[in-house]
Amino acid sequence: MLVVDDNKVIRQLIRVNLELEGFEVVTAADGAECLDVVHQVRPDVVTLDVVMPRLDGLRTAARLRSDPRTRDLPLAIVSACTSYEVDAGLDVGVDAFLAKPFEPAELVRLVQQLVERKRGGGSRGEGDDSQLGSVLGVGEAERAGRAGA
Repeated sequence: MLVVDDNKVIRQLIRVNLELEGFEVVTAADGAECLDVVHQVRPDVVTLDVVMPRLDGLRTAARLRSDPRTRDLPLAIVSACTSYEVDAGLDVGVDAFLAKPFEPAELVRLVQQLVERKRGGGSRGEGDDSQLGSVLGVGEAERAGRAGA
């Protein structure tokens, strides 16, 4: 599990909540550091904040998707999740969204679902990511509107 957020308090909050559930967690302070670390730790899931220095979460997601080594790595945006971020995230291949502020149980559920989907052998685009998105607070209207585009 790789947690990427420029806010140290948020990184620690996410890390502690996931470690309490048995996940091994590595953190990075921005997208550039994520791209350096991701090949060393080979995480099951990456969570990304959107607004970060050097390399933001959406550009980081796009780079992860363009690399054959990380193309199928489950990616979740953990951010304010504006409609722009949701649309841009879907465009670059983000798998799930969790709006800040969030309940720790929502975070754990998001990560568990992404890990289970990865271990189940489903590649991106397969499985039930519409359910995953709605469970995690992405508005049905946004997803339905985006799916019809």
